[in-house]
Amino acid sequence: MTAKTHGQDAHTPLSKLQTGMFTLRLNFLPRITFLIVFSIIMSVPFWWMLSTSLKAEYQVLLFPPRWFPIPIKWQNYPDVFIKAPFVVWFGNTLFITVVSLVGTLFSASLVAYGFARIQFWGRNVLFILVLSTMMLPDVVTLIPTFILFSRLDWIDTFLPLIVPVFFGGSAFFIFLIRQYFTTIPFDLEEAAFIDGASTFTVFWRIILPLAKPVLGTVGLFSFLGNWNDFMRPMIYLNSPEKKTLAVGLRYFQSQWGTEWALMMAAATIMIVPVLIVFFFTQRFFVKGIALSGLGGR
Repeated sequence: MTAKTHGQDAHTPLSKLQTGMFTLRLNFLPRITFLIVFSIIMSVPFWWMLSTSLKAEYQVLLFPPRWFPIPIKWQNYPDVFIKAPFVVWFGNTLFITVVSLVGTLFSASLVAYGFARIQFWGRNVLFILVLSTMMLPDVVTLIPTFILFSRLDWIDTFLPLIVPVFFGGSAFFIFLIRQYFTTIPFDLEEAAFIDGASTFTVFWRIILPLAKPVLGTVGLFSFLGNWNDFMRPMIYLNSPEKKTLAVGLRYFQSQWGTEWALMMAAATIMIVPVLIVFFFTQRFFVKGIALSGLGGR
């Protein structure tokens, strides 16, 4: 009797653990179910766009709607490139986006490093001044910047879309990176300075490698902002061969707006790179946002 009792007692913790895990799974089941249902609902517009892009024109407005095109018309995608210079627009957008991405990551991180790790007189006041620029709507600075770029003879070039990001980029990006930099221990810098490293060496070889999550987050925001930017390319770029995808899509709509299958194919071409970039950077995005709100000095 005693041996049996001891045997049952020995297995009791395991039984409790199994019961606890089963209960935990049951508690998470409604959440997982909700997330799955919500994800399906949110993906409906994208699926409708993709489905419509593969339909024949007479199938687009059928009621009840067809969610699966039969037959699949792959020719819609080559027709888009035939009827509009999407290859040129894609190249322009990619060039502006990549150069702006590099400029934003370098300049914003350099400015953020100064605010986070270097002690100088008036640092906090200057940082508040930088943050205050976030309260200015873009339309307020639109006319002054246009006059400036016009006098520099930069209109109808890519320079107004590229050069400004090399001077600090967005105040929001500076704030986000600065908050992340404050979470990195100062002991790493002090050890590097003792070994004779310069300030820029510490920034380039120690701080930046540790800041990959927030740099990935800023890079994602920068990519999305420049890839989908409509206002600035519309204002500064006049030549048809210098249009970006966002402006070109609007032009394509004015020419072929009644052909919805072609319009959805053009929209799919524009959104697919965004989905690919987000898929590969989402882990950096989540981690960067989570850690950038932690306290600092």
